[in-house]
Amino acid sequence: MPVKQAEFLVSNSDPAKCPPPDRPEYAFIGRSNVGKSSLINMLTGRTSLAKTSGKPGKTQLINHFIIDNAWYLVDLPGYGYAQVSKTEREKFAALIDGYLTSRPNLLCIFVLVDSRIPPQKIDLDFMTNLGERGLPFVIVFTKSEKLGPMKIGQTLDTYRAKLLESWEEAPPFFVTSATTAAGREDILSFIRPLNEDYVKERKTERAKGRK
Repeated sequence: MPVKQAEFLVSNSDPAKCPPPDRPEYAFIGRSNVGKSSLINMLTGRTSLAKTSGKPGKTQLINHFIIDNAWYLVDLPGYGYAQVSKTEREKFAALIDGYLTSRPNLLCIFVLVDSRIPPQKIDLDFMTNLGERGLPFVIVFTKSEKLGPMKIGQTLDTYRAKLLESWEEAPPFFVTSATTAAGREDILSFIRPLNEDYVKERKTERAKGRK
């Protein structure tokens, strides 16, 4: 499913002002400096759609992009950024929580983790919170080009084992690299049937409404 068109739509500090929930939506989130903007640019085939920065914590708003006029890709602020005040961290947490719990068209949350780093409590706690709320998510390992296949396999095994300590089943994993475009087709192929099912369900709902 190649991306033919990708455009920035709007930034918001208030979930209530996000675009109407009229298309399937996918949110990307992770700790600061995990490579989120680079991943979004790689997925969409645009070099500067999401603004990258060497300074962590640049994304501070809910950023909506519209893809092929068919679905929304959402760039969320990073969590766990230590170099801001407690008040700012609480503000970001409230913004993220408000967004995640108010979008009926949110089909999946892509939680990004750095493939070079062992499982971190802050990531695991965030995933647990999503699971407890019944919010669907997958794990995206970034920066895989910095590791060999054996190391990547070990990372996946470690994460899976850690999650299965408290989960009955581990969520899906994707291994990606913004440098080599690894994982691009896997993620887009994952999104495609979700979009198709969403469209079918909306058509069925409209047909029932006309009866």
